[in-house]
Amino acid sequence: MIDFVERHALWSAEQLSQAREIVGRLDAGELDVVRFAWPDQHGVLRGKTLVAGAARGALRSGVNLTTTLLAKDTSHRTVFPVFTAGGGFEVEGLQGGADFTIVADPSTFRVLPWAPRTGWVLCDAYMKDGRPCPYATRRILQRALGRLDEQGLQFVAGLEVEFHVFKLDEAAMRLTDSGQPGEPPRVSLLTHGHQYLTELRYDRVDALMELLRSQLMALGLPLHSLEIEFGPSQFELVFGPTAGLEPADTMVLLRSAIKQICQRHGYHATFMCRPRIPNVMSSGWHLHQSLRHAGDGRNAFMPEQVDQALSPLGLHYLAGLKAHACGGAALASPTLNGYRRYRPFSLAPDRAIWAQDNRGAMLRVLGAPGDPASRIENRVGEPTANPYLYLATQVLSGLDGMAHAMDPGPSADAPYDTPAEQLPRTLDAALSALRADPVLVEGLGRDFVDYYCHIKQAEIARFNLEVTEWEHREYFDMF
Repeated sequence: MIDFVERHALWSAEQLSQAREIVGRLDAGELDVVRFAWPDQHGVLRGKTLVAGAARGALRSGVNLTTTLLAKDTSHRTVFPVFTAGGGFEVEGLQGGADFTIVADPSTFRVLPWAPRTGWVLCDAYMKDGRPCPYATRRILQRALGRLDEQGLQFVAGLEVEFHVFKLDEAAMRLTDSGQPGEPPRVSLLTHGHQYLTELRYDRVDALMELLRSQLMALGLPLHSLEIEFGPSQFELVFGPTAGLEPADTMVLLRSAIKQICQRHGYHATFMCRPRIPNVMSSGWHLHQSLRHAGDGRNAFMPEQVDQALSPLGLHYLAGLKAHACGGAALASPTLNGYRRYRPFSLAPDRAIWAQDNRGAMLRVLGAPGDPASRIENRVGEPTANPYLYLATQVLSGLDGMAHAMDPGPSADAPYDTPAEQLPRTLDAALSALRADPVLVEGLGRDFVDYYCHIKQAEIARFNLEVTEWEHREYFDMF
């Protein structure tokens, strides 16, 4: 019987060879289980764990998941009428809780260092007839990268990720703590904060840092540095540059890995942008990006003259990022909480500008003749962003800037005083800006943008129904 992968010709020759190696390890008895992981619309890993015998066949036949997973918001509520005609989707075959199939990408296979005898593989989503699932975000980035490939260029990115880790005091598992979502855990600090990059602070959390270092390097992630960030219990990891899908695959695995590793050792890690703790500092995700020529690997952003910030191609790409900054904001900062980050002079950008080596600007340019690391740092993202969507908007924006030879204008050396288009200050405004950006709507797909905005509007509607602590404090006694 022809399996799903062969029937629809889903793997390259290299992937077929990689799959045979995985089967060899399963047959040799190295593994007890394999986790088939799929990044959903939020960039959260879902999937199934199969015992070794079943995993062997599932590599080629795929694993079935229910399409209701595509209908979930961040509370795991189903926000589409999946049991009505059409299920509320624009695509046939997703209604009624039917199945879709996730297929392993053998190139992503790893053995998890924290889970004994456990394999892990990242998957792509397909419809029953072998079509790529139109709401699968990894596929959206693959399409954008394909457009770069047609021009003989490759996307390169390095990740600079901030997050918080706390001591887990209580997991909040009383019967009354369940819900959708349930009560968050109760935690305490590991550091007081506000001693940025202080060696003594680092040494006090060396056990945590060594735990993360050893486990992430055992995963094969390109870890470069571990740092004490400015806020209480706030940390930063920096990863070296990788190309194509790999930066996004790294980010989605990194978040899941850190949360699992910390949980197993009595910590709680969160990539939430601005947790509700005293004296908190917001976490960002700074994306360092460039293009390279596919033929010889040369950095396509590297300038040739000392008076140039970037090459002409790099400046056009930069202008595209600037032009579509507002349209892409909903994908760079996809949570309501992410917009709490925008505060005056906070190193979180508030307008669409660029500057040479200035951390107050949204787009920080680092380039020099002969410097193979010439690049653009986009500082707009929050660490909860779905990496496939965030990176796709960067590529699509840059391609538009290149296609129209856009000019980014002069460097904004006073970033908080430079007149420029203001970035959206709420998720609702960001969704409106996305819908109004024809380049991003075309690149992501109109059906996908409608689908994504529907999910996010459901989250906003739930938020607007809540009575907040601010409201209670402001009005309960006054009136």
